[in-house]
Amino acid sequence: MADEQLPLAPPAHAYNEDSIRSLDWREHIRLRPGMYIGKLGDGSAADDGIYVLVKEVIDNCIDEHVMGYGRTIEVKITDTRVQVRDYGRGIPLGKVVDVVSKINTGGKYDSKVFQKSVGLNGVGTKAVNALSNYFLVQSTRDGEQKSAEFSRGELQKNPKPTKTSQRNGTLMVFEPDDTIFKNYRFIPEYLESQIRNYCYLNAGLAIHFNGQKYLSENGLLDLLRHKTDEESLRYPIIHLKGEDIELALTHGNDYGEEHYSFVNGQYTTQGGTHLAAFREALVKTVREHYGKDYDAADIRASVIGAISVRVQEPVFESQTKTKLGSLNMGPDGPTVRGFILDFVKEHLDNYLHKNPDTKEALKKRIEQSERERKDMAGVKKLANQRAKKANLHNRKLRDCRLHFGENKHDNEQLTTLFITEGDSASGSITMSRNVETEAVFSLRGKPLNCFGLKKKVVYENEEFNLLQHALNIEEGIENLRYNRVVIATDADVDGMHIRLLLLTFFLQFFPDLVRNGHVYILETPLFRVRNKKQTIYCYNESEKQQAIRQLGRNPEITRFKGLGEISPDEFGKFIGDNIRLEPVILQAERSVQQILTYYMGKNTPARQEFIIDNLRLEKDLITSDVLPVEEAPVEQLEAAEIEVV
Repeated sequence: MADEQLPLAPPAHAYNEDSIRSLDWREHIRLRPGMYIGKLGDGSAADDGIYVLVKEVIDNCIDEHVMGYGRTIEVKITDTRVQVRDYGRGIPLGKVVDVVSKINTGGKYDSKVFQKSVGLNGVGTKAVNALSNYFLVQSTRDGEQKSAEFSRGELQKNPKPTKTSQRNGTLMVFEPDDTIFKNYRFIPEYLESQIRNYCYLNAGLAIHFNGQKYLSENGLLDLLRHKTDEESLRYPIIHLKGEDIELALTHGNDYGEEHYSFVNGQYTTQGGTHLAAFREALVKTVREHYGKDYDAADIRASVIGAISVRVQEPVFESQTKTKLGSLNMGPDGPTVRGFILDFVKEHLDNYLHKNPDTKEALKKRIEQSERERKDMAGVKKLANQRAKKANLHNRKLRDCRLHFGENKHDNEQLTTLFITEGDSASGSITMSRNVETEAVFSLRGKPLNCFGLKKKVVYENEEFNLLQHALNIEEGIENLRYNRVVIATDADVDGMHIRLLLLTFFLQFFPDLVRNGHVYILETPLFRVRNKKQTIYCYNESEKQQAIRQLGRNPEITRFKGLGEISPDEFGKFIGDNIRLEPVILQAERSVQQILTYYMGKNTPARQEFIIDNLRLEKDLITSDVLPVEEAPVEQLEAAEIEVV
């Protein structure tokens, strides 16, 4: 029987010359913004795109300062607009338009001009331009001024140069495109942290941010002074400087490691070769200095350190420059690892010889960590065995398919663990979540108040042990399984208490999780206001009043007191694209132990006074903040509840 030839099915999509497209620079940036600025986000995370846009503009000003031009930068940021002015040399007037609108165009390819610059790819300000509704660039050089205005990368105004009496320098103004950065907002704490880091890394540089002046005279020493409570440190901060390297180091009393690493003035939040070398160098130097084979974990326990290096033509692992990939200090220079190992070995060893009190205090801190680790070993082993069995049938965890760091996937930044109270709330979230990226961990009532307890309680308490295994943070946050840890509790007193107890757990034993911006509070609507045609969800009293005015007389008003009262269909709207997350941000001026002692310690007079001074009646809140009393709806004037604000 002859073989039958089946007809070939026509291709679903023809692949021919017409399939090949060439995008211009503006189209490509807008189509793939993640390639240029990382994740988009709404500003609730420190590495969201709107902060990268700010950084790209300021980086150019910093490079001018490093080259010796301009000691002052002025930054003004409102809800929607960013304005940055430096007093460097100014962009050459004939290239003002090209520098912000032609990809791979810039002055940093000439290594003689910008030997150790952070922006080397000629992309930064072009990305800002393409991703902004409005973008202005203005350069002043030697009595002449040239400006150009753009909208989403397209040139709108290009007037000829004019005469001016202003000082040399560059001004850039932009408004992020709200069709790309939806519902975005700038969080002042994130911006202030950016500004401070620029100053710490460039001693003598003054940055005026929204009317306040930031200036550092002692570099990384000032950074650690700002980040720590010096009175609680085990020994004074060690500050060492050399050519192309600066570091600061001390030990505190908190669990975990706290590191700040920089390359050419860029805050490398994900570390890289320089941070790995610094951590390795600390262990090797301490072992050799004391002549003891201390465990690396004991040496680095509770360490607080900062390192900054200058690398010629650095190689980063992404355009956002959050992780250094360079192996060498320069084309003809030593390796990054070898350079840092040699520097730390020589200078830290010398410092410890010259400062015997610091040497003894460091030794005691290491040996204390060693005792604690050995004391916990038995408890830890048993707890891990129980957790391993429980993980096979862990009813507390409804896991997702993607995990942070395990999959090189576009959506791994969205991986989220919701920590909920009770079955009803976890049931609503579980039914409405995205099973690819969102997991749910259900608590059984109120967790233990672990303030002041030793870390072995994490292993002795079954719920805490299962939670740390779900997050995979037992040995640190390097293997964290979810990028966002979201506390989702009811909007009542019990819910607030559970929220505080969970934050105490994280701050007490895993402060790195909070410091690195992984912990959030889920905001869910307090009210649903609707009529037959429209439904509006409101997150506070002010939004409720606005919804009442919008919908007219006698709308139906529902007050959500618990997450379990919100149906799964409704919940899906609140944890999807329009999710509202409030980041948990540590105040740099206060240590973790100060915060925990104030809020979770014994009822101190200071806390009592704060509560009494800030008690206000809900009736007073309505009449003073929202509406005149005669306009307030009747349902708002029911029996007054006490609220702490």
